[in-house]
Amino acid sequence: MRTALLLLLFSITSIGFSQTFRETIESKKLGEAREFNVVLPPGYEQNVDKKYPVLVILDGEYLASPFTGILKYGAYWDDLPEMIVVSVFQNGDKRFQDSEFDEAGLPSGTGANFFEFIGFELLPYVEGKYRTQPFRIIAGHDTTAGFLNFYLYKDNPIFNGYISLAPEFAPDMEKRVADRLAVITKPIFYYQASGEGDLKELQERAAILDQNINAIPDKSFKYRSDIIKGASHYSLVAQAIPQALYFIFDGYQPISMVEFQEKILKLDSGYAQYLIDKYKNLEEKLGLKIQPRLTDFKAIEAAIIKNKAYPELQELSKYAEKQYPKTTLSIYHQALYYEKMGEYKKAVKEYKRAFSREPIRELTKDFMLSRAESLKDKEDDSKVEEYAEPLPEEGTTEDGSEKKEGEE
Repeated sequence: MRTALLLLLFSITSIGFSQTFRETIESKKLGEAREFNVVLPPGYEQNVDKKYPVLVILDGEYLASPFTGILKYGAYWDDLPEMIVVSVFQNGDKRFQDSEFDEAGLPSGTGANFFEFIGFELLPYVEGKYRTQPFRIIAGHDTTAGFLNFYLYKDNPIFNGYISLAPEFAPDMEKRVADRLAVITKPIFYYQASGEGDLKELQERAAILDQNINAIPDKSFKYRSDIIKGASHYSLVAQAIPQALYFIFDGYQPISMVEFQEKILKLDSGYAQYLIDKYKNLEEKLGLKIQPRLTDFKAIEAAIIKNKAYPELQELSKYAEKQYPKTTLSIYHQALYYEKMGEYKKAVKEYKRAFSREPIRELTKDFMLSRAESLKDKEDDSKVEEYAEPLPEEGTTEDGSEKKEGEE
């Protein structure tokens, strides 16, 4: 019995851990086998219809753990999306061979081969085998951080996000990256970090790139550069990774109390539209198709009620019907609209429609029935007002004037 219980507990808790697979590609581009790890999100096997962004980590031997740790923590609080993490192993001098460039500052030799290996072999393999969304990030440190910039040199870069930690640039890279960012039309997210205690040459070149990027007018991309105080070439990694990920996925987080109080409540109107735009922007900018959170629906509902903008409950109901069809969510918001408007008979009828829908969170059929029961004895506001009109006093007409002699 005890053994069975332990096995049951193990099977339950193991669901919460990511799955890691060691993969190998016999690369034609590299002329050798290249190993890498694929880390799948904890819910990958259960959420069979869900697709995930891809994070490619160069220097996977030592960068994989801090990246996956922050991603797990962020996903636990729903502050960061779950991702498929691909860690490329570059033991010893391999990282320098993979990042080779010529005097002109362009990939050459083994660097050119590795550049094509990522784009023509690694990504197609991962995206063919696993469920991915078309949003890709690449990350690297010093030599590999400089290398990842080469993907920006192409007219249609294969990566959307770039995390460059203490980069060592190829010749003229601080100018070329800025020139490319100025003309690339697809959404790009670019993050770089340097340590205050890093080599002076690296800091100076990163500062030049920062100046060149900041000089670009009408930026169509998102950019951030951090100088980590007191950090060395190596210690900056642990501090920069969460900054980079939260920068790229800014806006992904659920509606916070600060956002609710300082933004949403202060709106004169357009509460439901605020929610619609939030998830529309996530899809357009990040390519992430995310089902709107139920907590965000509740936040918008609360703002509508607090500001007495009751007609917007109908718009919220329509959006809920699109996002959560066959559930009680849209019925609840429509019924709540009738209830707040004093149309109690319509509200009761709407609440009762929940019997044909699937419950969602606290909006169970019992809950909806209890709401309907609580309104049964109420009269519609229009009738209440009609019945509440005072009778004319004796000796006066209905408009309150005195009756003339002979008037009935």
